[in-house]
Amino acid sequence: MKKEYPSYKTIARPVGPVLVKEKKSKFLGWAFSVTDETEVAARVSQLKGEYADASHVCYGYRINPVSPRIRVNDDGEPSNSAGRPILGQIESSDLYDILICVVRYYGGTKLGVGGLIQAYRETARRTLQESLILTRVPVTLFRLTFDYDRLDAVMRLISQLDLKIQHQEFDLDCRLEVEVSSSTQMKARDGLMALGKIRLEEFTSYASG
Repeated sequence: MKKEYPSYKTIARPVGPVLVKEKKSKFLGWAFSVTDETEVAARVSQLKGEYADASHVCYGYRINPVSPRIRVNDDGEPSNSAGRPILGQIESSDLYDILICVVRYYGGTKLGVGGLIQAYRETARRTLQESLILTRVPVTLFRLTFDYDRLDAVMRLISQLDLKIQHQEFDLDCRLEVEVSSSTQMKARDGLMALGKIRLEEFTSYASG
């Protein structure tokens, strides 16, 4: 079965710190654009290093609208009092490829589970308020590999069909990734294959809408 690639919303750039105070405790919120767990681990590790004296570094993330991966971490706070309300704000805003981290400095007064839920939710909400939201839409890309003697002909066809080059690499041979609209896919595919000795791979990626 062919995968469906839906349009989805994410943030355009990192945001933070966003400060929320609750009964002398300080909550600092960040939002990061992430596409895999390695990036999540790096961001969380960075914050734990920079704020080593903080009481907790809690987070929630949702990655990949095609095969969603979701996780929350309370980092020692009572179960579901931190990561879950953070994730709730991500889900209510219908965002993907996003990590929200909240650093807490304990102020000496216990907030209780209800107070913690409210504080982490509010910090995540305000952090998202500061974020620039963009929509990413699926696009079809052709990955082309060919010899240098076909470069002029390939570039001429790309220009004629007004295709958008997303990536290019010139080493022992030529490698291009071009964005192809639905209306020009067949014409582009036939034209490229007619040039001969071109390896063409078709895949789906995302671009900002």
